[in-house]
Amino acid sequence: MKRPLIGLIIGLGIVVTLAIAWDVTLKRTVPPITNFAECAAAGHPVMETYPRRCQVGDKTFVELTEEEVKHADLIKLDSPRAGDTVSSPLVITGQARGGWFFEAVFPVTLVNWDGLIIAEGGARAKSDWTTDDFVPFEATLNFIVDPNVYSDRGSLILQKDNPSGLPQYDDALEIPVTIK
Repeated sequence: MKRPLIGLIIGLGIVVTLAIAWDVTLKRTVPPITNFAECAAAGHPVMETYPRRCQVGDKTFVELTEEEVKHADLIKLDSPRAGDTVSSPLVITGQARGGWFFEAVFPVTLVNWDGLIIAEGGARAKSDWTTDDFVPFEATLNFIVDPNVYSDRGSLILQKDNPSGLPQYDDALEIPVTIK
């Protein structure tokens, strides 16, 4: 009677040891997920919103919009992201190449669904902007939402400052947001 019990205990010990070794090995070989593409490729649920979102535990990764991909080498928006719901005061953060600024500032505008300006201001460089490298920026927009507005959809527009006024130097990143 003791032999089957000892064999069962030894068998369970081997199974537990193998499970722990497998778990440790798996954790070493699976790199941490850091963006939407990695999240989706790992098979985590993808929400069919615009832009799409993928969730891993308590982290949500947002797919870059076509507009963000087009401007990825010029300006990167950390917050808010495309599709986010924004409210006043709206704090905008990210990084832009030094050429996006003039005198350490570039224009930022929040418009409603039909293009009417709700708020505008300037994003200010948080370090030396006289470079070709990325420079962190921050802006704050204060606004009041009309309670009778037709739609809560809008856009945040980050415009390259163009002191020359020449159209060939104009550029802007526009992302869709929900305004509350």
